[in-house]
Amino acid sequence: MKTIITFIIVFGILVLVHEFGHFFFAKRSGILVREFAIGMGPKIFAHQGKDGTTYTIRILPIGGYVRMAGMGEDETELAPGMTLSLALNEQEEVVKINTSKKVQLTNSIPMEMLEADLEKDLFIKGYVNGNESEEITYKVNHDATIIEQDGTEVRIAPIDVQFQSAKLWQRMLTNFAGPMNNFILAFVLFTIYVFMQGGVTYTNTNLIGGIQPDSPAEKASLKANDKIVSIDGEKVNDWTDFTKIIQESPDKELNLLVESGGKTREVDITPKSQKSGKQEIGVIGILPPKKTGLADKLLGGFQETINNSMQIFKALKSLVTGFSLDKLGGPVMMFQMSSEASKAGLNTVIWLMAMLSVNLGIINLLPIPALDGGKIVLNIFEGLRGKPLSQEKEGILTLIGFGFIMVLMVLVTWNDIQRFFF
Repeated sequence: MKTIITFIIVFGILVLVHEFGHFFFAKRSGILVREFAIGMGPKIFAHQGKDGTTYTIRILPIGGYVRMAGMGEDETELAPGMTLSLALNEQEEVVKINTSKKVQLTNSIPMEMLEADLEKDLFIKGYVNGNESEEITYKVNHDATIIEQDGTEVRIAPIDVQFQSAKLWQRMLTNFAGPMNNFILAFVLFTIYVFMQGGVTYTNTNLIGGIQPDSPAEKASLKANDKIVSIDGEKVNDWTDFTKIIQESPDKELNLLVESGGKTREVDITPKSQKSGKQEIGVIGILPPKKTGLADKLLGGFQETINNSMQIFKALKSLVTGFSLDKLGGPVMMFQMSSEASKAGLNTVIWLMAMLSVNLGIINLLPIPALDGGKIVLNIFEGLRGKPLSQEKEGILTLIGFGFIMVLMVLVTWNDIQRFFF
């Protein structure tokens, strides 16, 4: 249960922060956000705000989504012959269209719809009260709402508040805002992690930062701030040098030349053998030194974000030069990592969330249709071409990209299942 809760929290926060980026900049660009959903699946709660956005909570606690007007995610298409009911204001304008059988509007007008335009001309026409001898046309208010078949009430999407009507730079920023939020979240989480660790570990020194109790180092009388000058006569320049030698020497006696208080002494020590993955490595129980200043901690959070980003870029390069499903991980891998992190403690959970946030931000910027990066490429193409790609062609590209992602996700998930359970 603890693992499941950790997985839901980690995955949910990452997706919601990503979607909030799109939501925030869409609002600032004059784009109508019809729905901001927390979770997926059937809704269990809905509230329409004064800003025109319907905020919903849905039954499956896995992430969420944003529905922007004109983004091809509308579920409220009206077809000729539909039976619906209309609510009018004092000016005889339609302010609410009900297509749901789950909702009953008081003082509403039943209509069999013949034709409607909720984007440009804003009208709806049909037979009222079953009278097929007369077609009646009503003007639809610009801020009218429509009740979808599942009972969710959202605003209609006139052309002036659709995504395509915003300026090119506003659309680009809205597309980029999701990954950008993931990078910001990663920096915040890595900074929290560094503060919880008490500082920033630095390795360009041969000083010992701390000694673990009951370790070979403690038994050999090594102390914090001792300087390791050499090991078995081999000069040591930094932390990486002596940890490498120690890890390669399990159960092998080593001779250390140690400087402490301006004096040097020799210390014989035998690294304890410890299992790391499938290998046996040597450990002596020493800890690296840390920088504990406020500026160091803030810089440490930034550096961790950059370092993890570089690791992801290296992994992507490795995929290009030699593709293998074993180099990828899907929901099963993420669940496995969440399980291990929940056992290790809050620090590890925060680090995992930060690392995954960087990962999500970078992956979403890949130039694949259906991802934010693919949409940004189309924005750049529009800027160079002077006009956007037709919605039909863009829809085809998005469908191809979505299909590719789904196929890859299925293959990766199946590979993870085989790797972890068989």
